[in-house]
Amino acid sequence: MELNQMAKKEEYLRKPEWLKIKLNTNENYTDLKKLMREKNLNTVCEEAKCPNIHECWAVRRTATFMILGAVCTRACRFCAVKTGLPTELDLAEPERVADSVALMNLKHAVVTAVARDDLKDGGAEVFAETVRAIRRKSPFTTIEVLPSDMGGDYDNLKMLMDAKPDILNHNIETVRELTPRVRARAKYERSLEVLKRAKEMQPQIPTKSSLMIGLGETKEQIIETMDDLRANDVDIMTIGQYLQPTKKHLKVQKYYHPDEFAELREIALSKGFSHCEAGPLVRSSYHADEQVNAAAKQRQAQA
Repeated sequence: MELNQMAKKEEYLRKPEWLKIKLNTNENYTDLKKLMREKNLNTVCEEAKCPNIHECWAVRRTATFMILGAVCTRACRFCAVKTGLPTELDLAEPERVADSVALMNLKHAVVTAVARDDLKDGGAEVFAETVRAIRRKSPFTTIEVLPSDMGGDYDNLKMLMDAKPDILNHNIETVRELTPRVRARAKYERSLEVLKRAKEMQPQIPTKSSLMIGLGETKEQIIETMDDLRANDVDIMTIGQYLQPTKKHLKVQKYYHPDEFAELREIALSKGFSHCEAGPLVRSSYHADEQVNAAAKQRQAQA
């Protein structure tokens, strides 16, 4: 056996059992895929090669819509979304997303976007209009938005927060020390500031952030990130395993065991997060419908 074949085999054997993904292409899955193509919509589920797409589409019938096109202006070293020069804005997109949410009869809709550093408002107006369109057509659907840092322009953030989503989600992605190597253009402190400002603008709206681990961070750095998020009043946290999408992306430094994720979840809850999803296949929007319910219950208890 040649050396490179041995290396490939060794890499395959190193991948732990708990990362095997169950494929499910039932009617729900095929219906959703057909709907997305008919409405000319993008989903982060597909573009970012999310490992949970079969569970979410086939079993839970949920999806995360990705607006502002499918081409990102940033080239983060962990992300599978295409990068380059984006296309023109599609001003009809908010209505198409809202139509799809209504057709799917979603209880909870997640709307994210590529980073659009080419736009003066970072895409905030289209984001806000998408929230308003969903509200008009599906008034009982809760809405979670997952924007980029919008270049740190807080007037743009205010435009989005004024549309009053039910959850503002902005991902810290990795620990402070690894941010320059992992994220393109984004800054750790800027992400914390986005979360802080969002809470100041709309104190009643829960904020949320996600951390991917396995890039070489220490447990102490993970806990420090939790502390930084809580210091900026973040309510909900998700923690998942980083998986290398292609050979061009950063390599996995460690596969965390499910027991380690369970421990991190308990630590997060002990620090005051209202909800924490933590597991090898957890992603930012994983079981997002449950998270909004948990946040709502906590708000009711505090009222």
